[in-house]
Amino acid sequence: MDSGKYKKEFIDYLSNLISEKRRAKFDEVLNYRTRHLTIVLEDLYQPHNASAILRSCDIFGIQDIHVIENRNVYTVNRDIALGSPKWLNVYKYKDAENNTLECINALKAKGYRIVATSPHNTDCTIEELPIDKPTALLFGTELTGISDTVREHADEFVKIPMFGFTESFNISVSAALCLNTLTNKLHKSDIQFHLSDLEKEELLLTWLKNTIRKVDLIEKNFYANKMNEYQNE
Repeated sequence: MDSGKYKKEFIDYLSNLISEKRRAKFDEVLNYRTRHLTIVLEDLYQPHNASAILRSCDIFGIQDIHVIENRNVYTVNRDIALGSPKWLNVYKYKDAENNTLECINALKAKGYRIVATSPHNTDCTIEELPIDKPTALLFGTELTGISDTVREHADEFVKIPMFGFTESFNISVSAALCLNTLTNKLHKSDIQFHLSDLEKEELLLTWLKNTIRKVDLIEKNFYANKMNEYQNE
């Protein structure tokens, strides 16, 4: 039996186990989810920042977050993240000789332009940044910013305009400001930034599984029943 054949039936089955309001919310959020923009975090060490950025990504509809762990382990503070990780796809790069380069190369292979944030490099401001191509916005570690590897391999650099004495924003604030600017621009554009129907289906199934208690047992019983029906045909 091809279990993939019954995926939509299983989604409908699980949807009946949650409220109509919850299911409608899933559809609403899916309609704004995007992979046209993605976030890359290089060596963050403060759980507060890591968690706040995840929360902002969820709020602004960014589905994928790429986490580079060279020296620091990426840790999430649940009280700040407020459950956002279960709605997102977080990809970690931590086993290569150069995790930063591995991440950059993987994203470039998927067609992403690597845009590094830095107050010292001024290719353009965040308002001026074109988003016609898939864009990976890369943030460096809290104290020293982006690494030399990023400086060497990034396609562009961008900064947030500042008019005070302080040199830079807190990294989680920077991420939120950038995402606010870019997603507003994206939603007003003619760019096809939405997920495909297949991506929406896969994501909806994941969210349902993350929402419903004892879903593994429910899934096992569902496909066991389908197997019995298949054998009795």
